[in-house]
Amino acid sequence: MDFFAVSKIFWFLVAPSNLLVLLAALALILIAFGAWRFARVLFAASVLGLLVFGFSPAGNYIYFPLEERFPLFKDDGRPVDGVIMLGGAEVPEVGLARGVPAFADAGERAIAFADLARRYPEARLAFVGGSGKLAGEEGAEAKMIRASLPDLGIAASRVAFEDKSRNTEENAVFAKALLQPKPGERWLLVTSAAHMPRAMGCFRQADFPVTAYPVDFRTAGPDGLWGNFSRAAVGLDFTDTGVKEWVGLVVYYLTGRTDALFPAP
Repeated sequence: MDFFAVSKIFWFLVAPSNLLVLLAALALILIAFGAWRFARVLFAASVLGLLVFGFSPAGNYIYFPLEERFPLFKDDGRPVDGVIMLGGAEVPEVGLARGVPAFADAGERAIAFADLARRYPEARLAFVGGSGKLAGEEGAEAKMIRASLPDLGIAASRVAFEDKSRNTEENAVFAKALLQPKPGERWLLVTSAAHMPRAMGCFRQADFPVTAYPVDFRTAGPDGLWGNFSRAAVGLDFTDTGVKEWVGLVVYYLTGRTDALFPAP
């Protein structure tokens, strides 16, 4: 079993929302076998975790340092030779079935990609992403973006597609093989702000220098972290996404997939 498959199975088991539900299920099983004392501990931990990570600001504090790591891009007048958008914002199983663009929370990636295509008409454009799902259709993310180009106002002839990569490491390695960047070229990397540290670490490890163009911010800044979540599902989603990035940073660094534990500008 390769790294991609192992990582997907591992994350399914340790994602905070999944883990808390699994703890409650295990508690019910233990009750059936008469292990009341241990079952009560597990059930209490599950309920407490769901309350804390579902409604408290904990998810904001997990997420915020990731988003703050790389600053917003500011055009300094230097030429931009290329723009890379990483996959992950698309919902291809919906969009391809219905024949319309479909994007998830990270849809700002596509908006930024279209904006940069207009601002830098001479820049090369590339979409990098196949499918991040264990049993997903190969190349589904690239197919979704290709079908969305008319709505984004981008000519298909301008975009190079990499449709085999399944994770961030493969994004970087396959992008370099496809685009063959030349020394001194300036490439902008468009991805979610919280994902940017891991993405930058992978591109640096692949010896593909890129400039961070973070989008898809989900926290309001240091003054807006204390607000509670009105729905547990939202708080748990923040927690899951933030923890996934922190775990990914550690695992990628320990396995040599990034050049630093917490890549910085």
